[in-house]
Amino acid sequence: MAKSRLHELSELGQSVWIDFLSRKLLQSGKLAQMMEEDAVVGVTSNPTIFQKAIAEGDAYDEQFREVLAEEEDPKEVFLRLAVQDVQNGCDLLRAVWDGGGGQDGYVSIEVDPNLAYDTQGTIDEAQRLHELVDRPNCFVKIPATEPGLPAIEEMIARGRSINVTLIFSLQRYAEVVEAYLRGLERLVESGGDPGPVASVASFFVSRVDTEADRRLDEVGAPAELKGKLAIANAKLAYQRYQELFSGERWEALHAKGARTQRCLWASTSTKNPEYRDVMYVEELIGPETVDTMPEETIEAFQDHGEVALTLERDLDEATRVFDRIAEAGVDYDDVVAVLEREGVDKFADSFKELLDGVRAKRGELVSA
Repeated sequence: MAKSRLHELSELGQSVWIDFLSRKLLQSGKLAQMMEEDAVVGVTSNPTIFQKAIAEGDAYDEQFREVLAEEEDPKEVFLRLAVQDVQNGCDLLRAVWDGGGGQDGYVSIEVDPNLAYDTQGTIDEAQRLHELVDRPNCFVKIPATEPGLPAIEEMIARGRSINVTLIFSLQRYAEVVEAYLRGLERLVESGGDPGPVASVASFFVSRVDTEADRRLDEVGAPAELKGKLAIANAKLAYQRYQELFSGERWEALHAKGARTQRCLWASTSTKNPEYRDVMYVEELIGPETVDTMPEETIEAFQDHGEVALTLERDLDEATRVFDRIAEAGVDYDDVVAVLEREGVDKFADSFKELLDGVRAKRGELVSA
């Protein structure tokens, strides 16, 4: 089989994951096909993705009926369905996980977004989700809210693998890495092995431009400033990654078998139709990173994506973008703070919609 563009991308050290999971994707063989043809080596999911999967078609009906005979709480019903998908995804990707020493081959499941500002609630649910899925290649997603940081540290200290999600700001990213490092240090101090522990720090890329561009329009800023902040933000985050995972503190952990917490680029589909549809993939290609893409972005990149090491290009320009956007009157700190709040709210809304969908489905199946 000819080498695809995404295989070329992965050869440069960036892992290709997909940002959706459904029973249909698993049962149809589509995920297995994408692993072979599109170099896919991981899966992420969130409440919005699961809500769409469960709402469409009848793939879940049989299990729905079985679960409803034992369980009435919509959240518990949902978890039974989601956990089965995540387990099956983990089993399919286990060979990737085994073959790559635990670098890839992960499937993510997310903590209830209503717990985003509840540290202990997040810890308890993250622990429970890891135990329910019971697979070494499962990531539990915890949002990078301020109350989420101690939960991230605690779970890492317990030797659990975590996907830190909803990261927008460079400052918050530094705090996420600190939580990861402290968790690893606690794990080592307690006699634990950091070797099996993995983590990614998931930056939501395109949403940064959506919010910044709107504000740039409001202040009448030059048009060439639009569509620049998200990529500059990610490039500077990668520079921080290289700085934070070097030096004596990191070397001491690395000597014990710890691995770095890779940057993951999420929200990489292009929201503005005026922009090149693969620009958030093309501009952020670099080693020791992950790009999780929706299906349409995978297809677009396979068709016309350009593969080159771009993540460390034009770093001076990335810094200038920050300066110019500030000079135009757009407050970066406020942009990323709003995006974090809205991100939590959107996931919470999707989770509510998901539970409403479970109730509706229950009504359909009972009356059928």
